[in-house]
Amino acid sequence: MSQHINWYPGHMKKTKDLIIANIKLVDVVVEVLDGRIPISSRNPQFDELINSRPRIVALNKFDLADPKNLDSWIAYYKSNGISAIPVNSMTGEGLDRLMHEIKYLAQTKQEKLANKGRNLGAVRVMIVGIPNAGKSSLINKLVGRKTAKTGNKPGVTRGKQWVRIRKDLELFDTPGILWPKIDDPIVGLNLAYTGAIKDDILNIEDIAINLLEFLMNHYPTMLMERYKFEILPEDRLELMEDIARKRGCIRSGNEVDYNKVSNLILDEFRKGVIGKISLESPTALTVAPVTIEVIEEE
Repeated sequence: MSQHINWYPGHMKKTKDLIIANIKLVDVVVEVLDGRIPISSRNPQFDELINSRPRIVALNKFDLADPKNLDSWIAYYKSNGISAIPVNSMTGEGLDRLMHEIKYLAQTKQEKLANKGRNLGAVRVMIVGIPNAGKSSLINKLVGRKTAKTGNKPGVTRGKQWVRIRKDLELFDTPGILWPKIDDPIVGLNLAYTGAIKDDILNIEDIAINLLEFLMNHYPTMLMERYKFEILPEDRLELMEDIARKRGCIRSGNEVDYNKVSNLILDEFRKGVIGKISLESPTALTVAPVTIEVIEEE
């Protein structure tokens, strides 16, 4: 049965209120997106919340994304007057360029203050993004020490904080927020594939088999190389079962352990073991609508 995904914990509403209350204090907004899914990892509410503040897009986890696709996204944002910078919040790659762009965008305001004879305060930057986009890791890397709570589950960051990087730059951190209801099943799947939605909210076997179908259509060579196929099966379920047998995801009685193989496939995709893969292009979502089952909480 097809249902909408509803996932809007109370702390996410509080985060939205924090952004509204503090946006006037901010000089530059850095919107952290997953470089593999820049469409699905964007909260559409941010446009209204950020208003007219100067914005930079940080395409995080770019090391996991298809390089050609990533270049297309950078060109797309540039054509819309927005600087998009590939970053890796774990290694710090791309952060020097991000810092340079922050200073550049804040320069106009700083010059106006200087012309009026006012003291130049620290540039204030707000970091926003959905859960698991890598905001806290990005801040920790910028600061050079562990300041924001991070974890491998969506929604780990809590509370708010101004983080001083140096005397001329402060960062405002917020927990990741999704939008109240995800109507588009493609967006829901993309978020599930990348771990932005908790695995226990959706049926993990549905997630994995739909991911396999996408990879069969768009990255078949990577599947063949990773799982040692000379020819891929035409049926996605048959492919999943063949991977299970190759990787020992078998129960007693020689039955396929669908839960185990599903976790394996998703884990290897998320870690980039299968290859550098992008799920979306700048022109359109690249998967067909599918039916997904939402696990009801008792």
